Amino acid sequence: MRTFLVVTDESEESRAALRFAARRAVAVGGAVHILAIVRQPNFSAFGAVQATIEQEARDRAEMLAHGVAGNLLAESGIMPTISVKIGNGQKIVREFLDSQKDIAALILGAAAGNTPGPLVMHFSAHAGSLPCPLYVIPENYDEAEVDHG
Repeated sequence: MRTFLVVTDESEESRAALRFAARRAVAVGGAVHILAIVRQPNFSAFGAVQATIEQEARDRAEMLAHGVAGNLLAESGIMPTISVKIGNGQKIVREFLDSQKDIAALILGAAAGNTPGPLVMHFSAHAGSLPCPLYVIPENYDEAEVDHG
């Protein structure tokens, strides 16, 4: 089965990327995998405090991913798979792509303005070395308004 990998957070651009992935998955009878990445805090606290901070961040990301998954199910009928990982986004996505051979495309949302986001900048610069196509979806992309003739 063709699986479309979407990296998501609370941004508008990730919502646009998810809508795009859902439409592609419906069109080809594929699946959507949501990857929520939690950045590791830049400071080091005492062990128990650090663990609590990381767990709260993971819980927040899981709640977000499950909310997004519910919306996706309601809109497209597709129940996505969800993974939540803590650490460096670039490294996590690369390792995920290397370990999951059924990924048909990596779909990232690009923020409006001068900087599309760190993942878009990194993976667009390394698109030729990816094991699948890269789709970069603009934050304000509305497929209903675009003529695909």
